[in-house]
Amino acid sequence: MDSGQAEPGGGGREEGTGEPSSPAPPPAPPPAAAAPAQQQQPSRYESQKRRDWNTFLQYLRNHRPPLSLARCSGAHVIEFLKYLDQFGKTKVHAAECGYFGQPNPPAPCACPLKQAWGSLDALIGRLRAAYEENGGGRPESNPFGARAVGIYLREVKESQAKARGVPYEKKRKRKRAAAGEGGSSGSTGEKTSTAASSEITKSSSTTGGEEESHALATTTTASLPAT
Repeated sequence: MDSGQAEPGGGGREEGTGEPSSPAPPPAPPPAAAAPAQQQQPSRYESQKRRDWNTFLQYLRNHRPPLSLARCSGAHVIEFLKYLDQFGKTKVHAAECGYFGQPNPPAPCACPLKQAWGSLDALIGRLRAAYEENGGGRPESNPFGARAVGIYLREVKESQAKARGVPYEKKRKRKRAAAGEGGSSGSTGEKTSTAASSEITKSSSTTGGEEESHALATTTTASLPAT
């Protein structure tokens, strides 16, 4: 009798009712919790900028003699841009070529392939930003923003326009020049260089050679011979 009376108070009947005998486990975190990790992935521009920066640092290491970033000047940046011409895909006709000034030559020629002005301009913009982000120093000491680099890019732009027969729009340049005349006469050379570089960057979409920018870093990063 004693054992029969103990059965109603046991846990067997409660289990038969289906009622939980212990607290339910905490729910699994929602899938949205993984969203912040995906948002932290770098953009295409940031990834390209990192590749360009690593390419330039590798170029400095392979330089003969090796060149440190602190000693890098605008002249070294121009040397780097000329070195990249060997990876170019844009036909630039020589002055003595019969197709000089023709945008669509009817037949191939022996003129060299070079980096398009738009690709070089976009590259300098990314490297200039990467230099400042990596603690390269004060903005006025940035070799990628040097006045000589801006002059070189303008010369490349003008020479390629003549050789390829590609006209470049000058409306923005005229507007910017007019705005500069209204400014103070005490502007420094660094400010002038910054404005010129910004103008070139904004007008790079008129060149038609921007498709080389991605191939530029991937090609040069894969193999950089000693200079």
